[in-house]
Amino acid sequence: MPTGKRLVGQRQNDQSNTMKKEETEAAVLNKMAALCSLKEYCVGDIRQKIANTGLTDETNERIIRRLCADKFIDEERYVRAFIKDKFRFNQWGRVKINYALRNKGIQKTLIETELNAIDESEYNAMLENLIQSKMKSIKGKTPRELFQKLFRFASGRGFESWLIIPSLKKILNTENNEYDLE
Repeated sequence: MPTGKRLVGQRQNDQSNTMKKEETEAAVLNKMAALCSLKEYCVGDIRQKIANTGLTDETNERIIRRLCADKFIDEERYVRAFIKDKFRFNQWGRVKINYALRNKGIQKTLIETELNAIDESEYNAMLENLIQSKMKSIKGKTPRELFQKLFRFASGRGFESWLIIPSLKKILNTENNEYDLE
């Protein structure tokens, strides 16, 4: 008889563990859906958050597939919003944005498609405004030193060197090749 009680107790315990896992999976799904409805997240961000919950990899992938199917996670929408925010508010260039998105595990083709959607005239204007505002706070002993400091600043913000050099020459009113970094 004691064996029967133990078996019944084990069954109840197993059922409650199964129930807790289901509740946990449902709770995590609801929590991630709530997060995704407040802010855009990519699959990599959500995968990282779910990994901390202690659920199995299979369960994690099931949650991610469900979030994607219900359009809580949409990589294309995320990339578009990320590029818009980093370009407009942080004033990042294409190189830095590309690097940040690649680190999040986003597909290269998707990144390139959305980066190419940035208006070229707006991009160049942003670069020139950024250089002009930084020029007010940078001091250089020589024009070449000023050029190099501004170049490093703009390239650190993720702008391409083939765009930085003409912008710097225009702003510094120099047409000679003294500043070419080739």
